[in-house]
Amino acid sequence: MKCMMVSRIDDEKAIEYTGKLGDALCRGGIDVEFETATAHGLHREGSTLSKARPDMAVIVGGDGTILRTVQAMDRQVPVIGINWGEVGFLADLEPEEAEGVLTTISDGFLVEPRMRLSFFVGDSHIGDALNEVLIVTSRPAKMLRFGVIIDGILSERFRADGLLVSTPTGSTAYAMSAGGPIIDPRIEGALLVPLAPYMLSSRPHFISGDRPLEIRLESAKPASLVIDGQKSMDLGCEAAIRVKKSTTPALFVDVGRNFFAKVDQKLRRL
Repeated sequence: MKCMMVSRIDDEKAIEYTGKLGDALCRGGIDVEFETATAHGLHREGSTLSKARPDMAVIVGGDGTILRTVQAMDRQVPVIGINWGEVGFLADLEPEEAEGVLTTISDGFLVEPRMRLSFFVGDSHIGDALNEVLIVTSRPAKMLRFGVIIDGILSERFRADGLLVSTPTGSTAYAMSAGGPIIDPRIEGALLVPLAPYMLSSRPHFISGDRPLEIRLESAKPASLVIDGQKSMDLGCEAAIRVKKSTTPALFVDVGRNFFAKVDQKLRRL
């Protein structure tokens, strides 16, 4: 098995741990390479994910590191996260158990696809999100006006500080903090969560991934769009944002951790 090691690069202890874990896996017969930025921190030779073409990416960090790694892939490969952050909803392993689990699954493992959402402005594909897209005003303390079109029908129009369009995987991230529900990641759909809506009747919506969905920004205030906290763009005051189920889901190594047991465990840490 060929394994790519990726570490958060703002933490020297995380980089050091990643180097030691990679060496241990290599001694166990696993073909190990280090991602370029991680290798630089270890003063070693490295490679990019697209060039290395690993069977698995082992990511040491928080959810942000995992999201950044998935965003960087030109071809999705299975990932497994080792929690080196605050909560780490996307990470299945803790540092003290990682070597044993990775050695055990080196002869083969199951993969769990996680739906991503593709976003388009006009005819341009602007990116895919594993967690969510955030649409917020570029001017603090100003509200935006949104229209939600489902199956070609205007289903709702509301004013709010912003709007989250989340995947089920992202339902335990920003969307949960904004009052959205926790959704089983095996269900495919788009969760819409208004941020501080003007009317209390503007509630979260969960929409099937098979339905045509469009978000219209209808505001006198400029807005920005942020994908997974990694990539941002200016929308201006008016834009039509089409949302579709991505044809390339993210792939997570399945180590047999029950999603709801993990959520219960993680939430008890907050």
